[in-house]
Amino acid sequence: MLMQMMRGGHQLMVLYSFLLPPTFPLQTELTPPAATFVRDILIFLCLWGSKTPENGEIANLRPGAEQKVVFITARVHPGETPSSFVCQGIIDFLVSQHPIAKVLRDHLVFKIAPMLNPDGVYLGNYRCSLMGFDLNRHWANPSPWAHPTLHGVKQLIIEMYNNPKINLEFYIDIHAHSTMMNGFMYGNIFEDEERFQRQAVLPKLLCQNAEDFSYSSTSFNRDAVKAGTGRRFLGGLLNDTSYCYTLEVSFYSYIVGGTTTAVPYTEEACADWPLWALLTGRTVPHAVRGEPKSGSPLASPASCHTTRP
Repeated sequence: MLMQMMRGGHQLMVLYSFLLPPTFPLQTELTPPAATFVRDILIFLCLWGSKTPENGEIANLRPGAEQKVVFITARVHPGETPSSFVCQGIIDFLVSQHPIAKVLRDHLVFKIAPMLNPDGVYLGNYRCSLMGFDLNRHWANPSPWAHPTLHGVKQLIIEMYNNPKINLEFYIDIHAHSTMMNGFMYGNIFEDEERFQRQAVLPKLLCQNAEDFSYSSTSFNRDAVKAGTGRRFLGGLLNDTSYCYTLEVSFYSYIVGGTTTAVPYTEEACADWPLWALLTGRTVPHAVRGEPKSGSPLASPASCHTTRP
């Protein structure tokens, strides 16, 4: 956010935010500051398999090859800075040499739009774009003029949906929450009970493997006010083999299961294995490594039980 103040007869410009912006280190390298965000404007990263055949072709990127795609977007609300940290962590992990990252690249194609609202971020807006739009309410009919990033992403998703060789497995839109604790998800409601239960599998897995993910805070809804969001619109557009979520991460902290202790999201506090570490690739949780994670009530099936709202 921007403030202007007077000191000693001179006008000063003061910038402040909830936390250090992810792009801050780049500002010391690029001039003018606007150039900082050029790298972030609607960058799509296709991450491919680490095992390259002898002919040099990458199996899941060959022309006509069948692809299973995970589509991730972030920062549609410019003030939700933690979403950029999580998205950057996902990218860093996926391009790393970690064995799990290699398996993911061998079997999936990841398409990532890390900043859906670059103009709003540059201006220091909290929720809206340069033209004053909440982009996450315009997925149904985005304008190529007023909502160009949203329009471009939607067109790409529709093209993939109409391609019989591509199966869009997951769409995950990353946000940050200023009042809730922990990480949690929003999902959709379906009349088909089996589809509803299948949709709950991913948040249940996060609940079992990440101490700071709260399944009790995870909500499945069809609120009219959220009809224009990516999660709601794409959940209605795509078929029953695709799963659409909003992933929310607290601005501040998470509550340790079974206690009232709040653990702030800092590098020091999150260096071991909670949700932040899982998503940023800092470490791999015990359960993912195949080791039992003791002492966490969140790991019990009862605490991650799926019920309709």
